[in-house]
Amino acid sequence: MKKLFTFISFVALSQMFVYAQSGWTALTSGTTYDLRSVYFTDANTGYAVGGTYLPSDSGIILKTTNAGTDWTVLTSGTTHWLISIYFIDTNTGYAVGEEGTILKTTNVGTDWTTQTSGSIYNLFSVYFTDTNNGYVVGGTDGNETILKTTNGGIIWTVQSGGSTNDLRSVYFTDANTGYAVGNYGTILKTGNAGIDWIAQTSGTTNFLNSVYFTDANTGYAVGSHWPPNTATILKTSNAGISWTTQTSGTTNKLESVYFADANTGYTVGYSGTILKTTNGGTNWTAQSSGTTNYLYSVYFTDVNTGYVVGVGGTILKTTTGGEQSIINSNTAKNNNLKIYPNPSDGKFTIEFSNPYKKPVSISITDITGNTVFGTTSTQEKYE
Repeated sequence: MKKLFTFISFVALSQMFVYAQSGWTALTSGTTYDLRSVYFTDANTGYAVGGTYLPSDSGIILKTTNAGTDWTVLTSGTTHWLISIYFIDTNTGYAVGEEGTILKTTNVGTDWTTQTSGSIYNLFSVYFTDTNNGYVVGGTDGNETILKTTNGGIIWTVQSGGSTNDLRSVYFTDANTGYAVGNYGTILKTGNAGIDWIAQTSGTTNFLNSVYFTDANTGYAVGSHWPPNTATILKTSNAGISWTTQTSGTTNKLESVYFADANTGYTVGYSGTILKTTNGGTNWTAQSSGTTNYLYSVYFTDVNTGYVVGVGGTILKTTTGGEQSIINSNTAKNNNLKIYPNPSDGKFTIEFSNPYKKPVSISITDITGNTVFGTTSTQEKYE
């Protein structure tokens, strides 16, 4: 006579593995356009801008209202690439780009109107110090461009920085003090709201693509020269009087720098490069982005939550400060377990969840508590 076993609930299903989950995850942008700039107005609401050459020139603006889970395309009204976006509050923002393009919205991106820049040159960066006062920098083939508005973009006037190089990024630490960086190591500073711009000694001839300050004295500029591949990170601790080179640990071009707090910063660039510092730039360590796409812009909404955008509609997000999550799983009980038939005459099937196909130790006891079966499997079904 065959003996029937009645199995009690699953006693031990141990997944003996440790694995690292990437600190950056790819979001669905819904576009294949290159994305050049990202900006968030709060923890949930963000924008990304970019463009494409094919099938025809076109600018794009994306918006999310749920922290990147979904992105919708806004009507930009331009066929020009958009390269930089900045919001002065939740409603009012500006986007700039090719051939002097400046757009403005006053209703959270629902409508964008074209402003008259008076420039035919590419505009790479926009920054506002308050509702009325804003700056845009750019240039094409060495035609330095600095524009300023004092009335929310109704009128833009040309300022002179005294260089012959394209400018790639602008940042102000207060209403009067600002910095612009660009090609061939150009760093300009103003202390009187752009009336005068004074060249700073950068110590490099590499292109500088982005500048960011954490306080009135401490700032960073990143860039590169290609070819050959030579990444550049500069830091000032004395409001731009002197700049020192930091060790990046990469030869890839760097396009954007952002600090989530005084010590924690990120820079992104070529071939999926993401670097992080937690000590004000003394050390920079590479993070796994999960992509080899060119990354153009980085923005953090808090010290842990950040976004990166890049080529081909790439949008990455982290909620761990870009750090990998180390998952150490020694025991996972009742892991969607099914055992049938039950009772059994000794022939039975076991199904359980094992998405990583790692070795799983299986142990089954009968209703009296005696172990009647044990094995190890990498599958999700054992017969």
